[in-house]
Amino acid sequence: MAWAGWAPVCLVNTGGGTPFVSVVELRRLSGLYPPVSSDLWMSMYARRRMGTDVPLTRHPDDQHDRIWSGMTSPLWLNLSTTQDIIQPDSSFDVPLAILRTAVASASSNTSLTVVVPENKGYSSTDQYMVFLHLADFQSTKTRQFDIYVNNQQPWLSPTKSYSLLHDAAICVYSSETYISSDGKHNITLVPTATSELPPMLNALEIYTLIDLDDASSTFSADFNAIMGIKHWYGVRKNWMGDPCFSSWDGVNCRNISDSLRITSLDLSSSNLTGEISQNFTLLAALENLDLSYNRLNGIIPDSIANLSSLHVLNLSGNDLSGPFPDYLCKNQTGLIFSYKPGGSQCNKRTNPSGKRATDIAVSVVVPVLVLAILGIGYFIRRKKIVPNASTHDPARDPEFENVPRSGKRHGDHLKNNENRRFTYKELENITHNFERFIGHGGFGHVYYGSLENGTEVAVKMRSESSLHGLDEFVAEVQSLTKVHHRNLVSLVGYCWEEDHLALVYEYLCQGSLFDHVRGKNAVAETLNWETRVRVVLEAAQGLDYLHKGCNLPIIHRDVKTSNILLGRNLEAKLADFGLCKTYISDSQTHISATAAGSAGYMDPEYYHTGRLTESSDVYSFGVVLLEVATGKPPIVPGHGHIVQRVNQMINTGDDISSIADVRLEGAYDVNSMWKVVDTANNCTSATASQRPTMAAVVAQLKESLALEEARERDSSVRATLGGNISALLSTVGPSAR
Repeated sequence: MAWAGWAPVCLVNTGGGTPFVSVVELRRLSGLYPPVSSDLWMSMYARRRMGTDVPLTRHPDDQHDRIWSGMTSPLWLNLSTTQDIIQPDSSFDVPLAILRTAVASASSNTSLTVVVPENKGYSSTDQYMVFLHLADFQSTKTRQFDIYVNNQQPWLSPTKSYSLLHDAAICVYSSETYISSDGKHNITLVPTATSELPPMLNALEIYTLIDLDDASSTFSADFNAIMGIKHWYGVRKNWMGDPCFSSWDGVNCRNISDSLRITSLDLSSSNLTGEISQNFTLLAALENLDLSYNRLNGIIPDSIANLSSLHVLNLSGNDLSGPFPDYLCKNQTGLIFSYKPGGSQCNKRTNPSGKRATDIAVSVVVPVLVLAILGIGYFIRRKKIVPNASTHDPARDPEFENVPRSGKRHGDHLKNNENRRFTYKELENITHNFERFIGHGGFGHVYYGSLENGTEVAVKMRSESSLHGLDEFVAEVQSLTKVHHRNLVSLVGYCWEEDHLALVYEYLCQGSLFDHVRGKNAVAETLNWETRVRVVLEAAQGLDYLHKGCNLPIIHRDVKTSNILLGRNLEAKLADFGLCKTYISDSQTHISATAAGSAGYMDPEYYHTGRLTESSDVYSFGVVLLEVATGKPPIVPGHGHIVQRVNQMINTGDDISSIADVRLEGAYDVNSMWKVVDTANNCTSATASQRPTMAAVVAQLKESLALEEARERDSSVRATLGGNISALLSTVGPSAR
């Protein structure tokens, strides 16, 4: 059972020469073979198609590309048919071609014995499972028999014989395993006294069980995090296979609570560039982290503080922005923190005692004076308003006297907000009396504006009919002021004046992703595949920051294509934080809230639990990915939801061209498109616990983008060299999905 849409492959030199592989293919089995689980794997020992001497049967006869070897004997009767056979249980999805052939014993009172010889390298301690596929297409008479495996008294059920239904297939197997002392497998079908027909067998499968000990592989959350780091920075080390089991360079692990956890990570002098990835903060058991002497910039994520086991953090030799968080500089937790780029950013906090006293005095006196002035102004204004107070709707009181559900006054939330506070008159000026309407949402209408310095802005005004009032207004101001990321919309300021509530944020001139995929702009010119993948990757990075980059995770609650805005160069930014919710503490696993998402994007699990988690956003983002890949809306009346529509096409074996947006005209890397669709399917799993994190989604989209960029480069080379390169390229086979 795969834990992601990809899998690591490790080639081991066993002394027979240099290991190599030409092609690796992964195929979706869609829940086949019920005994398989995340900690119990099966390795194919034998797979036989009975009643034919055809050497191999595989794709396209078997859509799952299982390879069936023909098996027959002069002692058996070979049977075949061309009629249809029903499979009531689709847990094995045996191809019709396999079920249409079979073997039977010579007479109704003769047993049918099939011997599967030993395989090279078998062990007497190996545990096996056998699956027998049975379908009677010969007659409506009674066919009944007992089954023995390696002469064990009757296999599966000592009190029950097996009767076959006409033109219907069954699979007989047991969750109990058995051991073969000599490596051979004797399967015997013995007719009962009441059977009118001889025993019959269509196909068989034998598997060796691999019981995966959690202590032999890296803890799944650590594995996902380290793979995210690998792809984020393009780490060039021997990072292949399992991080702990294969002993990656710079990675040390330890067995903690019967799981291999990554406890030390040394990426010093590894040519890392850019910001410090949030994936580091997902290594919950990390004790030592050395990122020294790279080219890292930006700020230190607040979520580093959540690494409760971290003892040593070395960031020396980088170009990080300060001042650094207090928990690093004050060293109250015993953490050994090093940063030497030519002067510690913590020095800005450790002043001489005299200056400290001055700072303390200023920090105390100034807020007191500000509060006093605000208090005097408040009472003066209240005194002026009291005579007309009865004419006001309490929900629109000029000073917002109503108290939100949190129990705090709204004024307390924004009192220390550093963003600009606009007057309503200023909003009229910068929008030219709200001349240019550019959009609307649940909060209200959005207008184009321009500040005094020429900066373009979007002004979101709360409408009188809006169902989202003061709570959502405060939530959006709070959210936009405390999160800063290149893929999140930036707040410029706000207006809070009598009946007027407004948010002023940066203007993104290319509209939304919806406009370019399904809206007005898509009619004139559709986005190519590379641009689409780049846009959803950037949006995923913004959502990942909300989930893991903030001190407390933030759930967006309304992820959709119309909330992914595009700048002048089509850079993507996630917008509309007015509906987001923040966890109360880092130990909280969900929030209970009124549904705020949009039709087609909402997590179906919410309707059963009433709870929202980060995986709720992941589901919505999966719908966005499908929308971008197919060019179709989430819901088409009469045709169901996009998740069901795409899954149906995949399950029926449709080619990717039938799924992809026809406007792309096939101009995309097939593997890149499949990777996005597979990632979307993982995101929209009906069970929230099976969905990936946004960090894992980011890693998958980076791979998809790299594949498409490689195709674009190849296309450019072809266009440049023309026919001269066709002979060279014709020697290269198709890439594996």
